Amino acid sequence: MIINENLLIKQGAEYVEYEENQTIFEEGFMPKFYFQIIDGVVELNTQNDEGREFTHNILSGGQCLGESLLFNEKPYPMSAVAKTACRIIRLHKTAFLDLLRQNPDVSFNLFKCLADRLYYKYIMLFNISLNNPTQRLQTLMNYFHDYNLPEIQNSNQVPLTRKQLANLTGLRVETVIRTVKKMEKENILKIENRKIYYF
Repeated sequence: MIINENLLIKQGAEYVEYEENQTIFEEGFMPKFYFQIIDGVVELNTQNDEGREFTHNILSGGQCLGESLLFNEKPYPMSAVAKTACRIIRLHKTAFLDLLRQNPDVSFNLFKCLADRLYYKYIMLFNISLNNPTQRLQTLMNYFHDYNLPEIQNSNQVPLTRKQLANLTGLRVETVIRTVKKMEKENILKIENRKIYYF
């Protein structure tokens, strides 16, 4: 957890349940809450005018979303959608900023989280410029294993669908499918029951 649940509740936070595919916040709306995932998976994405989706990140239990946007007066540049049923704790922006002022250790944890996200953005920005789809996928799989989903760090399973891999790397789904098969032949990963295991 980025911020202790009890501390959030003490500050006035509330639990909110979201169904699969329900929108948590929408692109273009002003940020009003700090959101922290208790259970479930949330996808941050943007759609272009042609309906093509770009996935910015996929987050799960213990992680927060949209937090950096609470520090300026700009609208969300992406939407957040529950990819599974989710239980999320949310705290109003004013109370959240008060919490940070009163708890320097909480601010430090949040800065670390923001630094990790910024690191990911730098890596993925460079990664998308690469022509080699294997390199793109390996970079993404390394990130998810090391930084994004702590509960699967001891597992080799990649918790993403082929479509999510494509949306996160800017590749086409067909390219991801071909590349994953090629990576399996090169012993970079293993496929069992349609699940990807990355070594």
